[in-house]
Amino acid sequence: MSEAKEMRAEPQAPGPGRKPPWLKIHAPDPAALRAMERLVHGLGLHTVCESALCPNQGECFARGTATFLILGSTCTRDCAFCGVPSGIPGEPDPREPESVAEAAFRLGLKHVVITSVTRDDLADGGASHYVATLRAVRARLPEATVEVLTPDFCGEAWALDLVLSERPEVFNHNVETVPRLYPVVRPQADYERSLDVLRRAAATLGRLASSGPTSLVKTGLMVGLGEREEEVLGVLSQVAEAGADVVTIGQYLRPSPAHLPVVEYVEPGKFAFYEEEGRALGLRVHAGPLVRSSYRAEQDVAQFH
Repeated sequence: MSEAKEMRAEPQAPGPGRKPPWLKIHAPDPAALRAMERLVHGLGLHTVCESALCPNQGECFARGTATFLILGSTCTRDCAFCGVPSGIPGEPDPREPESVAEAAFRLGLKHVVITSVTRDDLADGGASHYVATLRAVRARLPEATVEVLTPDFCGEAWALDLVLSERPEVFNHNVETVPRLYPVVRPQADYERSLDVLRRAAATLGRLASSGPTSLVKTGLMVGLGEREEEVLGVLSQVAEAGADVVTIGQYLRPSPAHLPVVEYVEPGKFAFYEEEGRALGLRVHAGPLVRSSYRAEQDVAQFH
């Protein structure tokens, strides 16, 4: 058993008991689920909605939207919170960018959200595959806006710059949790490295805005893992200083018994408090029990543009 799995087996505090009513999820429309699955799977694609067991999957599929998961469906990292399978992935599919573009076209998306597994096995961390996918989507849907939710590319600035040079309308990289919990929650990641990604994205996209449209920089984190209020406020302050524009905060939900246990079900009032505190820092914060990184992501870019 890996060190990460050994650590995740021990809860940080007594469990919070049964899920509260505000985490109730309505049963998805079976027809909408089947329609999206036929489209996505028929093109050989993956969605993070399915792979990460997102609680909003039914709602989003019913609205005819999904977040595309590129670079395969197997992650080279083994984060203790994430439902995406980890292991040794295969080679990236060269047809995947065109397939994502085709799926987005068939869905009639006005805002296309693209994320990926982490590919530490690739020299550029998959950055060139992001570029190919961005270009394919824009060629097929020239009026659409594009949001990318990237890994940290192992801190390789040149790889990150490949993606930033494409000027996505929204660049997203999640810090996921407070720095104190990184050794347990994200043992193969680094909080300062993630802040550096946000800093570089904000600085680079800010420079590029002088000759084109401005892009949003976005990040997100989970609560309910044992973090303290002041730690969340500290993260909000630090990501604001790094240049982030938008922050999402949602409740951590355990994907399986093999993952970290939930320490606390955070009450809705606390999420409202975090939104207020973020606004005071100049951030646009979307916080709520079922908020996720790409949940209703089109709303931000619509307001901004």
